[in-house]
Amino acid sequence: MVNNRTAVVVEDDGDVGDLISGLLVQVGFEVHVARTGVEALAVVRDVRPDLVTLDMSLPDIDGVEVCRQIRLLTDCYVIVVSARNAEVDRLVGLEVGADDYLVKPFSMRELQARVAVLFRRPRATAEPVQAYAESAPAARRLTLAPRPTATATADPELGCDDLELNPDAREVRVRGREVDLTRTEFDLLAHLASKPGVVVGREDLLKAVWATEFVPDSTHVVDVHLANLRRKLRRGAVDHEWIRTIRGVGFRFDPCCG
Repeated sequence: MVNNRTAVVVEDDGDVGDLISGLLVQVGFEVHVARTGVEALAVVRDVRPDLVTLDMSLPDIDGVEVCRQIRLLTDCYVIVVSARNAEVDRLVGLEVGADDYLVKPFSMRELQARVAVLFRRPRATAEPVQAYAESAPAARRLTLAPRPTATATADPELGCDDLELNPDAREVRVRGREVDLTRTEFDLLAHLASKPGVVVGREDLLKAVWATEFVPDSTHVVDVHLANLRRKLRRGAVDHEWIRTIRGVGFRFDPCCG
């Protein structure tokens, strides 16, 4: 399935860790195993993996905090593997940056399918974004500038500062300052930004960004990630909501004020 990929299996149950490791080795990963949160962070920092499977119940650090710290170190795929099956646990895991959430007990075939889906899902909004950013194709950069309206010119506080998306570097800048987004948040923003002014439904976002049937049971996961995305963008763009909720329909990206 993959070649020259590295995975870190974070699991304090030796038997479960061995099963997951064996599967990942079988499909082409070089696997490192960590039994504690502290060890996991050290290994992730050292090897910069492409994939982390993360048990949420670790003996030293709670998995939520481990996931949050992993996101500060790397943009790798993270699949939470946990016995915690309440919706709130799933949502918290996704809120702190996990790409998927798998509840124990689970089948190895399901885990394999979810891993395969993550690695074939388009990361990518590079081409749609590039198509929209015809003014700067060489840099493959999308600049979303405010409309030159009289209101914005007369009162700068009501205007919108530029929002820049660089698909190659996977960077987002608001007012020239980089905004730290998770992999999923970036993909959601870039997909919506490629269709400015168009309402995109939750199911369409699931298909475009997750590109899989193996997603949480509810489309509420989209709302969770978009809520985090909005909060991060809002820190650098006060008085403008880049992503608007169209009640009962979906979400619309508004590149400008007005």
